[in-house]
Amino acid sequence: MSDANFRRFTETPYNSPMSVLGIGVDLVECVRIRRSIDRFGDRFLRRVFTDGEIEYSMSMKFPERHLAARFAGKEAVAKAFGTGIGKAMGWRNIDIRKKGNGEPFLVFSGPAQELAAKRGVTSALITLSHTEHHAMASVVLESTTAQP
Repeated sequence: MSDANFRRFTETPYNSPMSVLGIGVDLVECVRIRRSIDRFGDRFLRRVFTDGEIEYSMSMKFPERHLAARFAGKEAVAKAFGTGIGKAMGWRNIDIRKKGNGEPFLVFSGPAQELAAKRGVTSALITLSHTEHHAMASVVLESTTAQP
């Protein structure tokens, strides 16, 4: 992804009027992710998460908490687009990464990137949080173009 695309989704252009295209929120029980890992192992991980998401989460003391937050983030993105996961975009088309300061950001690929371009998304903001038992994510998609 070029630097222009990276900035496109990680920095809100505050000098431009913004229009909210969609908001999505999701809450996941961490034990649900733990059970999926125990039951399906790598098959589950590779179907849902990108290599970077797996590498980061598995390096943490409680990987299921970080994976659950990313799972919630992917669901929140799909809700913000109003599409769900499946026909419009796949799990791995939504990549949740971290800046050097720890702030999460989104990178879309394939159908998710195409949908973002079609809808005029200029900013995709995400926040993640987790506790021992739950993980949540909130996503806001914005555009500088007026929406009908």
